[in-house]
Amino acid sequence: MIFSYLKERISWIILFIVLQVITLIVGYMDMTIPMKSIYYIVFIQFVIGIIFLCIRYRKETKFYIELMEWKPEIDLIDMPEGDTIFSKIVTRALEDQSQIYRKEYTQLQLDVQREKDDLLVWIHEVKTPLTTMQLMLERVEGKELRAQLSYEWLRIHLLLDQQLHQRRIPFMKNDLYIENVDLQSIINEEIRTLRSWCMQKGIGFQIELNVTQILSDAKWLHFILRQIITNAVKYSENNDITIESLIINNQHTLQISDKGRGISAKDLPRIFEKGFTSTKEHFDQGSSGMGLYLAGQAADSLGIRIEVTSEWGRGTCFQLIFQKKNELLHITSM
Repeated sequence: MIFSYLKERISWIILFIVLQVITLIVGYMDMTIPMKSIYYIVFIQFVIGIIFLCIRYRKETKFYIELMEWKPEIDLIDMPEGDTIFSKIVTRALEDQSQIYRKEYTQLQLDVQREKDDLLVWIHEVKTPLTTMQLMLERVEGKELRAQLSYEWLRIHLLLDQQLHQRRIPFMKNDLYIENVDLQSIINEEIRTLRSWCMQKGIGFQIELNVTQILSDAKWLHFILRQIITNAVKYSENNDITIESLIINNQHTLQISDKGRGISAKDLPRIFEKGFTSTKEHFDQGSSGMGLYLAGQAADSLGIRIEVTSEWGRGTCFQLIFQKKNELLHITSM
């Protein structure tokens, strides 16, 4: 800061030096003035100038040093107050600018919230014609055509479901209800939703549940399992998907295994990143990279740890490891 201050005051310092040089020149040219007295005057003025600079440095830089250490906030909380005319001008200008930003920020928040609400309303409204379409599909006579239309309907349904839950995840912790949920019914419902797709791809399910009751939120557990099972079906062909629940290290664990395409070792650490699809199959346009990302976000809020093992070309295994009852108390009251 001292070098910045000297640089800022360089014109004043040069003026002071020039004045001392003029004093020396006048003393040298005027023989009636003893040079010893001139040297004495110049020395005194030089000392006074140094002391003056030191005093002014502490006074003039105090506000700016505090400003450099201050962490900027929209509301200018704890912002240092200026004690000079110019520092007060700076403070006032920052406060005026802050008021403008606050108004714009508040308006942006309202606009974003309005858009979210409008999108949620739209998603709910679209579900009505989708339900009607599902009933109409059952009356389509051609088996192959019905299967194709059912698959496209399912894709739309799953994409809308993802959008709905993506909007809800930021407020998920306000919507949790932890209870004993029946794994069998949740898994059966998710498989039933994907039935037409599974039949089309020749995929079956082997279900073995040693643990049937899990402490969790039923609605969000539905969503997490939907993303994982959908991925397993999507990347499998003419194979069975195995779903089993067991106790490992005194923790309830749900394991979903498939013999599908698998995940490369390079991609495995990134599968829960937002928008990530694949580096090995980069031409795959059917993946949005949002399903597992949203599932991971929801699992974090529920205290569910997801572990994944996979081998390219041989399949993938997802393990959902649930917290114990006493560990769930910090999430929400029972």
